[in-house]
Formats: sequence, C-alpha cells, structure tokens
Amino acid sequence: METIAIKQVTINDLSTLQRIGRQTFAETFSSSNSEENMTKYLEEGFSPEKLISELNSEGSQFYFALLNNEAIGYLKLNTGQSQTELRDETAVEIERIYVLSAYHGKKVGQLLYDKAIEVAKRSGAEYVWLGVWEENPRAIRFYEKNGFVAFDKHIFKLGEEEQTDLMMKKILKL
Repeated sequence: METIAIKQVTINDLSTLQRIGRQTFAETFSSSNSEENMTKYLEEGFSPEKLISELNSEGSQFYFALLNNEAIGYLKLNTGQSQTELRDETAVEIERIYVLSAYHGKKVGQLLYDKAIEVAKRSGAEYVWLGVWEENPRAIRFYEKNGFVAFDKHIFKLGEEEQTDLMMKKILKL
C-alpha cells in the first residue's frame, strides 16, 4: 500500500471533513441503529455549523489520514474545556478515530492513534482517554491492544436512543 499521510484539518477542509465524518459513522453504526436515529445524528453531528465551531475551537484538533490526497479516515482530539466529559487539563480526549471500511485492517487507525499519542505527549498530557460503544468489540480490542483500560461508563445519545460507552484511558509515560 502507498504511504498514508497524516495532515491537520483546517477550515478549508470542511466539506471533506463533513463527507468522511458522515460516511465513516454511517458505515460503522447504521446496521445497529434505526434509520431515523442515524439520520438525525448525521445531520446534527456533522452539520456545517457544528463542524465550523469545532474547527474554530482552540481545544479541538482534527487530522486526516490521506492516501493519494484522498481522506480515508480522520481523528478528532479534545483538550481542556472542549473535552466531552472529564475536562481535565492534564488529559487529551480521543473523541473520534474513524476509517472508511474499505481500509479497515490496513493500519490506518493505528497511524491516526499514533498521531493522537504524539500530540498528547507534545502537549504534556498525563493521560489520554476516550469513550467507545460497549457493543463495538473491534474498537474495544484495538484500544486494549494499545494499552487502554476501562475506568467508567457514560451515556451517548444517538438520535432518541441512549447507548452506553465504556470510558477507557491510558497513562502516558512522560
């Protein structure tokens, strides 16, 4: 496989971010959720207004995995008050690592994960945390393989449905 580049997303990449965000989320979760809940979440969660706000937030960063200049996956990190839950100044949240299903098993998620750890260490974070749907064993295995341990649970709302995410974290060796 050709080399995959990791590039920070800017406001100029809005339409690509919206497209890959919606496509990867739908590929990952549409078989497990109602069409109504998926449609509602995709419209709200990836609206231009929401993405512009997140891109302009100093506490959030997005990165693309690019193959031949095409986005095949992306990463979203949050620090400080931009974190969805803990809002711990000593932590970085990995809110999203999503890869197009055609590229699963090709180490794209690992490259995005490695970028997240690099950014977290550079920022001086003591640990990295994330939430992962309890019914997504593939993602849970990926994070466990990378040294994450579950420490809590929280509710994630998808449309009208409440789902349980495992909260996992990894202490960084500074």
